[in-house]
Amino acid sequence: MSIFPVITSVLSEKNLGEFIKDKYDLSEGFKCTLFRTGVNHTYFISDKKIKYVIRVYCHGWRTKTEIQEELWLLKLLKENSVSVSFPIPDKENNLIQEINAPEGQRYIVLFSYAEGKKMRFMDNETCYEMGSLMARFHTITSNKNINRTNYNSELLLNKSYELLKHYFAEDLSEMQYLKEIGFEISNTFREIEQSEVKKGIVHLDIWYDNVSVNNKEEITIFDFDNCGNGFLFLDIGYFFIQLFHIEINKESYESKVESFLNGYQKVRAITKKEIKLIPEAGAAIFAFYLGVQAQRFDWSNIFLTENYLKMFVARIKTWKEYYTSKK
Repeated sequence: MSIFPVITSVLSEKNLGEFIKDKYDLSEGFKCTLFRTGVNHTYFISDKKIKYVIRVYCHGWRTKTEIQEELWLLKLLKENSVSVSFPIPDKENNLIQEINAPEGQRYIVLFSYAEGKKMRFMDNETCYEMGSLMARFHTITSNKNINRTNYNSELLLNKSYELLKHYFAEDLSEMQYLKEIGFEISNTFREIEQSEVKKGIVHLDIWYDNVSVNNKEEITIFDFDNCGNGFLFLDIGYFFIQLFHIEINKESYESKVESFLNGYQKVRAITKKEIKLIPEAGAAIFAFYLGVQAQRFDWSNIFLTENYLKMFVARIKTWKEYYTSKK
């Protein structure tokens, strides 16, 4: 009997664990457990002393070259003392494993475990340290490029809108709003003076869910799956829009923004122009992630409904209106 085609499979914890133990020469005491499925699948493998993270890339999501570039970036950051979850070489010094899953080829990487906890409600001191950490990351990646995505307005806004059109009618007010801000922000990005705005390699997904805080001064960034090339202020804008929707009290939000920027500017300068563009950055990346969810809707996102679209777009509107009212 032939095997019926699948969109994506969930690998057996037991078999994946045996595969990793063999490739990395780990002892029999290591146990593998599934942590989360999503755009990629995440497993933990640990014994009583040490813990690692296994990322199983979904079929067709990243090319091997894109993964190699991500791992090169992590190596560069680690060598420059930026705290990141980094790839672990196997016993033959390979960083990427390849397997034949039912749906096709999938890649696997073993990463170090980021010690600490996720801190949804960061205090001012932690925000200061987050700013300092992001600035050190940007200092290393400024004016560099990797062979990965270029985060320009075409990808962040226009492509996302085109992907959403497959699921939602264009006459919906939310779709009309996304089209309008796409046009507006695209024009703004095109008018940017390059001398005022730094480009380089960006993470594009730095928020509390991709950061482990061991204490207020030991913060580790992980999940560089969306890293690429773009304006460095994009990372700041995304962190701020996430913080904005977590902090109900906007005085507290502003205080934490100030702490973050103080920490950032202690390490590297940020221009007034870049700060002014932060609202556009946050809105653009939220629109981009709506597009990602539409792109992966076939297997991973049961939430992509009209109500979900309304909720997500309302967050973009609230964010933009808040900064418009401050002008």
